Amino acid sequence: MSGRDVFEYAVVRVVPRIERGELINAGVLVYCRAQEYVGARVHLDVARLRCLDPRVDVEGVEAALRGYQGICEGGTAAGQAAGDDPGRRFRWLTAPRSTIVQPGPIHTGLTPDARKEADRLLDLLVR
Repeated sequence: MSGRDVFEYAVVRVVPRIERGELINAGVLVYCRAQEYVGARVHLDVARLRCLDPRVDVEGVEAALRGYQGICEGGTAAGQAAGDDPGRRFRWLTAPRSTIVQPGPIHTGLTPDARKEADRLLDLLVR
């Protein structure tokens, strides 16, 4: 890789009680067409999540976050999406949802290495 390539990213948010609109960041999705990369990094702060809703289904949230990772990886965990190119998987994952785990808006940037960018964004926006 030489230079810097355009990439897109979205924060994955957990909104345990939709009616209240409170949320915590729990992951990032990163897509870079030039590097043919789509990836997810997740980190769930269970203590913070329980502050918003002590009865939240933590196992369900963790399963949904693992689902984001599985779809990005494209293996058998991705199901029908496994055959899709990285861009289609990213677009599907970032489509608006009204569920407990949902993507935020898409942002753009420049990076020489999309994989390292995903790690950096997780540290910056989630941890």
